[in-house]
Amino acid sequence: MKIIFVRHGDPDYEHDTLTEKGIREAKLLSDRTVNWPVTQFYCSPLGRAQKTASYTLDRVGREAITHDWMKEFFYPIEDPVTGRVGVPWDFMPEYWTNIPQMYDREGWKETEIYRSNPELLPAYTQVCEGIDDILASYGYKRNGNHYLNENHSGQAPYTDSGATAPHMAEGPADRTESTIVIFCHLGVTCVMMSHLLGISPALLFHSLYLAPTSVTILGTEERRGNIAQFRAQVIGDASHLTKGGEPISAAGYFTDVFQG
Repeated sequence: MKIIFVRHGDPDYEHDTLTEKGIREAKLLSDRTVNWPVTQFYCSPLGRAQKTASYTLDRVGREAITHDWMKEFFYPIEDPVTGRVGVPWDFMPEYWTNIPQMYDREGWKETEIYRSNPELLPAYTQVCEGIDDILASYGYKRNGNHYLNENHSGQAPYTDSGATAPHMAEGPADRTESTIVIFCHLGVTCVMMSHLLGISPALLFHSLYLAPTSVTILGTEERRGNIAQFRAQVIGDASHLTKGGEPISAAGYFTDVFQG
């Protein structure tokens, strides 16, 4: 199974829509997505994500399922260094890197700053449960820190050989090859990835840049029986923009964007 996360286009946050640049980005994105073998599209309820998705959905004649929990992970916190009240990330490195719990997949939940907004941790749980519910509908049930593919017939396991990719191996004929696309936001993508990959969201918030309309692809490796583990194939790819002559936006980034 594959999950493709798409961040919305260059945002007009004031009006919750796209800038003119964002519209150009979304159109170029649709040139890329139009031929994808998508099982189902999903979308955040916010206008900038809906607008981004619309260019793809119109071209393929499909509709997206909208989930409220896919909205941006905006649970305001006061930055202890700058005093800024806003998204629960973008903290100064001299602050967050000196807190060991930030690097722990569970420990971050015990930090004072992430407990300062009582809505944040329940929202994190809601997002994790939301993506697990979607995966369960495709036969992937959470089992501790990995997933079990209930569509697996119990036939021979996939090869462990590095010479043959899992999707090319001789194995169960009923292996699920569903591909879902989620149009959403940088923050909530990091939250979902933290759950799927077993990484503290604080690390992803501060260490990943997912440019507007960038594509992030996670796939299940199913090497033995029905045991499935997600692994990232692509993170934050925006080659459709460079191919189309559109500069990659720096929205949400604090240095120059490499345009190669």
